[in-house]
Amino acid sequence: MRNASSEILISDTFEADEGVHIPVMLDEVIYYMEPKPGDFMIDGTLGGGGHARELISRISPHGKFLGVDRDPDVVLRLNLSSPGVDVHIENANYSEIPEVMERLGFMKADGLLLDLGFSSIQLGEGKGFSFMKDEPLVMTYSPDDEPLSYALRRMSRNEIKDIIAVSGEKYAGKIADAIWSAERKHRIEMTGELVEVIRSAVPRNYEKGRIHPATRSFLAFRIFINKEFEHMEKALRSIPEILKPGGRAVIITFQSLEDRIVKERFRELAKEGKAEILTKKPIPATYEESERNPRSRSAKIRAIKII
Repeated sequence: MRNASSEILISDTFEADEGVHIPVMLDEVIYYMEPKPGDFMIDGTLGGGGHARELISRISPHGKFLGVDRDPDVVLRLNLSSPGVDVHIENANYSEIPEVMERLGFMKADGLLLDLGFSSIQLGEGKGFSFMKDEPLVMTYSPDDEPLSYALRRMSRNEIKDIIAVSGEKYAGKIADAIWSAERKHRIEMTGELVEVIRSAVPRNYEKGRIHPATRSFLAFRIFINKEFEHMEKALRSIPEILKPGGRAVIITFQSLEDRIVKERFRELAKEGKAEILTKKPIPATYEESERNPRSRSAKIRAIKII
């Protein structure tokens, strides 16, 4: 478990208006990835498909595109076929991209995009990601993963506390006590139940009303149940296996701990002489985009080029 002293920045993607998917920082993604006709581009986190469609349009004709998403509903929903581009869509975790490429017989790519947020479409799928709706407490992208409602049943008080503390939640201990006690009385099956338990454990003037009392806890549970940090670190270590010399990797993060992991790995690749860092500092969304698309307010991009 990572040190909780550096608080996770809460992404506005988590509870923004739902319904219309707008790809975050699309102009910056295109700038750093430099897609051109004939390139092989990979989007490891398809989501709503906004970035993918733009990349596909720019690598035509004679381009190749691999889209990956761990959510099977995303794979079934998206139709990204395009004249002049060889499009492949795979249901897998982005940490498994090297294995997918090997299975498909693909050579190394020109570009890799990982958008570590999740789309408005996923928020509306009834999987318990949102604390603003009363839904089954699933909170997983893949149906093969254990739902949070089941995981809570076997957790100790300290395990719950450690998970929540990763988010920088200063009331992690009190929230963990409340959740553990509630679980002893009845199973927490719905998001609304979990929200009320969390709300009961924190002061009424929590964060002076700036954020919802459940924001950090839900974020921490989502990261834990989906093993997001583990998958991210595996994927970052695999970048030299995925990209050819001159290939570019662009990562969009929404939390300070995510950004730190990306920064550290990029620095390691640069020190090893395997990559050139293209973004000395993380690039935030422009003010104009933040006003137009609240989901982008916490977004930051880092990019590297493989040597």
